Amino acid sequence: MLIKRKSIEAEANRRSGPKAAAVKKSPRKPKFAPVTLSELDGVRFLHFGTEWVQGAMRLRKPDAIELEYAQQMMIWMLFNSEPQHIVQLGLGTGALTKFCYRQFETARVTAVELNPSVIAICESMFKLPANDDRLNVIEMDALDFVNDENNLDTIDALQVDLYDATAKGPVLDTAEFYQSCAACLKDNGILTVNLFGDHPSYARNLKALRFAFAEVLCLPEVHDGNVVAVAFKHKQQFDFAALYERATEIKAATKLPTKSWVNGLKAASDPT
Repeated sequence: MLIKRKSIEAEANRRSGPKAAAVKKSPRKPKFAPVTLSELDGVRFLHFGTEWVQGAMRLRKPDAIELEYAQQMMIWMLFNSEPQHIVQLGLGTGALTKFCYRQFETARVTAVELNPSVIAICESMFKLPANDDRLNVIEMDALDFVNDENNLDTIDALQVDLYDATAKGPVLDTAEFYQSCAACLKDNGILTVNLFGDHPSYARNLKALRFAFAEVLCLPEVHDGNVVAVAFKHKQQFDFAALYERATEIKAATKLPTKSWVNGLKAASDPT
């Protein structure tokens, strides 16, 4: 059940936000909820000390994306078949990071995770590869990453999945945060973000996203609450025939349920 307390991870992030820039920084040691595991029917799950699932891996298919919402986070593949730089904010079980690293053999893949225990558990229990010339898993605050001028206009696909132990709403959800995300994207870059539809944070995030991006669409809810939003820096004119064709190609190569992504985009762009 939902823990009725302030998230210590969220508080840690807020202390390093824009307001903190006006004062002298002091060393901090953020505290985190415990990282715990469970297994059921051949699937290993990550938790932060509660029943809420933070990620999953099928033991026989460690590089596959197990959860449907995480599969939806790859919707940007419909628009970009050759990304140069893919970034994941919030490592989880490393599912998206591993998939991108294996699927796009010439792309750089960066994952940003504040909790060192999550990185360690991904390496030991979720088959996360070691860093190399293409893969870079960074122990860092996601807010600091998107506010780093070195990351401006460098990212093709930005995947945001920033949840704490309560798992009810992203810990970073302001218009300023999403503006910084947009600034890190290339002109044709795309952001996908995991939201929780049955929670007050959902409307707040959509409002902030629509302030920062010209086009924001939401896919149908899955897992009794998860809603993936896809955000574009410019208004879109969707060629759905071409998107369905591209979806067929991706499904043949990856077995991802890509037709449902296009169906979701079509419904979201024409809700009538």
